[in-house]
Amino acid sequence: MTAPLHIGIVACSAEGASLCYRTICIEAGARLGHHAHPEVSLHGLSLADYEACLERGDWPGVADLMLASAEKLARAGADFLISPDNTIHAAFGYVEPLSPLPWLHIAEVVADEAASRGLSRLGLLGTRWLVDSGVYPEKLQSRGIGWLRPPPAERDEINRIIMQELVEGVFRPQAVTAHQRGIADLKAQGADAVVLGCTEIPLIINDENSPLPVLDSTRLLARAAIARAIHA
Repeated sequence: MTAPLHIGIVACSAEGASLCYRTICIEAGARLGHHAHPEVSLHGLSLADYEACLERGDWPGVADLMLASAEKLARAGADFLISPDNTIHAAFGYVEPLSPLPWLHIAEVVADEAASRGLSRLGLLGTRWLVDSGVYPEKLQSRGIGWLRPPPAERDEINRIIMQELVEGVFRPQAVTAHQRGIADLKAQGADAVVLGCTEIPLIINDENSPLPVLDSTRLLARAAIARAIHA
């Protein structure tokens, strides 16, 4: 049997990276045997450094941070890279040409899943940087899938919850309610599923409590990484 590839995780926020790492380590066992998983290395620079770049719209700066992690993971022996952070994929155009290793793109993974389910219009939830960006629209459009964004006031509230609560491991009932309200509004506009386009949102929203079926970007990326690592 060919040895699994070594997965490198470029971390941004602790909660999202932790969920992705745990998912790889736990779910790989179903494919490789009890407690077995591919080799995984994780490197993360300070979230504050990323946030400073985001606040001033410095996408090349975001790319520099991602590439610094990529270089360290390459030296650690990783074969390919993932980042369980949707927002920083807006810098991917700067990252990919200079990266020492290939990447799985989180929005491509989610878009492929949406296409396989026959979904036609997705609601987008995430930070304001992610929702305002073309990260998901570009990947969805290439697969003939439409998208909807929440109105500005809801984007701002969800962004506040993500950046002031979820990334710090604070999970309040009011945060669940705010996300459910936003998803219900997207459903009323014609969305047939919702992208949990922040890697912390799956910590409070899932298929059981969401008004729409969810596309859990964190776990979908982790599962795609397992499949790549074991050559499936």
